Amino acid sequence: MFQQFSLATAPARGFLPLWAAVTALLLAACAGPSLKKEIVRFEPTYAKPPAETGILHELASGVTREHGEEFSGFRLLDHSYDGLAARLALIDSAVSSLDIQTYLWYPDNSGRLILERAIHAADRGVHVRLIVDDLLTIGQDQLIYELDQRPNVELRLFNPWKDRSTLSRGGEMIAEMERLNTRMHDKLLIADGNAAVVGGRNIGDHYFGLSHDYNFHDCDLLGFGHIARQANAMFDHFWNSQWVVSAVNLDVESDPEYVKKAWADLQAKNRASEELTAFGVEARDWREEAVVLASELHIGESLLVYDETGENTIAQNVVAKMFGFMGLAQKELLITNAYIIPGQASIDFLKSLTDRGVSISILTNSLASHDVPAVNSHYRGWRDDLINAGVELHELRADPAIQSIVDIPPVKGKFTGLHTKAVVVDREYVFVGSMNFDPRSANINTEAGAFVRSPGLAEELAGVMERDMQPENAWQVLLDDTGKLYWVNSDETLDQQPARGFSQRIMDVIFKVVPKEQY
Repeated sequence: MFQQFSLATAPARGFLPLWAAVTALLLAACAGPSLKKEIVRFEPTYAKPPAETGILHELASGVTREHGEEFSGFRLLDHSYDGLAARLALIDSAVSSLDIQTYLWYPDNSGRLILERAIHAADRGVHVRLIVDDLLTIGQDQLIYELDQRPNVELRLFNPWKDRSTLSRGGEMIAEMERLNTRMHDKLLIADGNAAVVGGRNIGDHYFGLSHDYNFHDCDLLGFGHIARQANAMFDHFWNSQWVVSAVNLDVESDPEYVKKAWADLQAKNRASEELTAFGVEARDWREEAVVLASELHIGESLLVYDETGENTIAQNVVAKMFGFMGLAQKELLITNAYIIPGQASIDFLKSLTDRGVSISILTNSLASHDVPAVNSHYRGWRDDLINAGVELHELRADPAIQSIVDIPPVKGKFTGLHTKAVVVDREYVFVGSMNFDPRSANINTEAGAFVRSPGLAEELAGVMERDMQPENAWQVLLDDTGKLYWVNSDETLDQQPARGFSQRIMDVIFKVVPKEQY
């Protein structure tokens, strides 16, 4: 049934002997949880055939019956509420299979709620597969192992640390930087092989308007039909990848008392959460919403693209396909992307488009709206190049009017950040995915996204992007006659980049010295 292999590692390059000595000391001092020495790898397994019963089958078959097997029906998930509600609806409605792939899964309100609903799905016989990047799973080994032990649940970790404690992870990161620096940035949820959510949202309160600190304006695509088959193929590729390791390899033993207490705590916290009031905690029937949704779907053809994993390598396919996609533009190119560090080749590419008459508008984060000010440190020097290339440049305000669709009452975050990664070409083609326009997404992480040809969907997304660029939501960045940058919104004009405070400006200067690829 299964074979045993050693955990594959990519060779580390360019590290000084001193680093190796420090690593050895850290590892010796921090012995703790670990992966098993001999890694168990199962024979490849694949998604179940699409379910032929249930609400999701009805929605998908309705699309394909009327428009053809290669078509899908799409709904844009622009509001934070819709982002979480759609995921809950797919989980609750699944009758056969549920696959979730994510970069981050936080143990907060939304993270606990999605987990509880997924467990309930497994309890009623749905086969649940989970792939989680190992970056932020520190201290969660027992939980991960116990989840994998539940009937109908399988959980795998992408590119895991062999030594699991906080300090030993740091030492291993130094020793195996090239391998461990590669993270799975993809986000995907598939139900019954008939419906899928593709986009940028991780699983956590910041992405669903439930954090009192700050919340992201983000975007996903909900799709029914052919897009779900494409998503199955992507998920299976990662599921069977050498970069992914089953939770059975965690060197822990099952603890029935831990399971009992953890389950009770999970349920109690969900039911005591004021933040979850708008969603409700118990699984429910979504048929009424499905009937309405069926008449609102945008019909289109899709291509799901993703970076593929080799034995010790990642094939970065998405970045080249992104530029090919944007190169289709004849009249208009709209880009919303959270983290932009372009490089000269990108500037030249955009200039080639504007030179042939393509109108280009870009929205990204301002320093004020950034959750990672270090990215701004490497983006800021490209503002004038973008504008000189003919781009109309906008940066999200930390206090935008759209905060009303980002925060879910009773929550009100201290500021709003941008996390969307979306493109519209000529009001006909759409991209929604996980890829930022920066060196990490292009060269290090795995990324994914959906290209869709659908004038109706493109027109809706273009309207959302133009709304977000309005002066009540964003600053427009301009150059005066002397070549100096200034920022304009509906309330004021500034001659320096907007920030939430002086400490942000200090960090912006300090992080300039850190290599841009690390973000």
